[in-house]
Amino acid sequence: MTQRKRPDWDEYFMEIAHVVARRSTCIRRQIGAVIVKDRRILTTGYNGAPSGLPHCVELGCLRDELGIPSGTRHELCRALHAEQNAIIQAALYGISTQNSVLYCTHQPCSLCAKAIINAGVKRVVFEGDYPDNFALEMFEMAEVEMVRFVREPEEVK
Repeated sequence: MTQRKRPDWDEYFMEIAHVVARRSTCIRRQIGAVIVKDRRILTTGYNGAPSGLPHCVELGCLRDELGIPSGTRHELCRALHAEQNAIIQAALYGISTQNSVLYCTHQPCSLCAKAIINAGVKRVVFEGDYPDNFALEMFEMAEVEMVRFVREPEEVK
């Protein structure tokens, strides 16, 4: 009997963040976020337009139309970021995110960093890069632990 490798908690929640990202309606990149406390999922979020508004997959990407490079002018976008949506879901349903962990498929931007810090998140586990060093500086000043998740290569069968 071959024994399968059971994922550790970071692997488990990061995999869920990747599944959440598949709901994204962003043309540029699909991001997923999961907020966890005491190893229990509190909320999830993916990047997309506010509820009830047309999505970028329907209207096209405003940022592409305006030639805005990644990591700049975050306000010129129809979509909310995955991290913002996860925090908003917690607020909407009265769920405290104090001392929680946020798993995200990419490094949060500086706008999301501010929201994450004020939401009381104490640890952020992220996988992909994002060109925003200011976010990393804010996390360091706020003493939010940043953990780059590195996926282990799958074993050959």
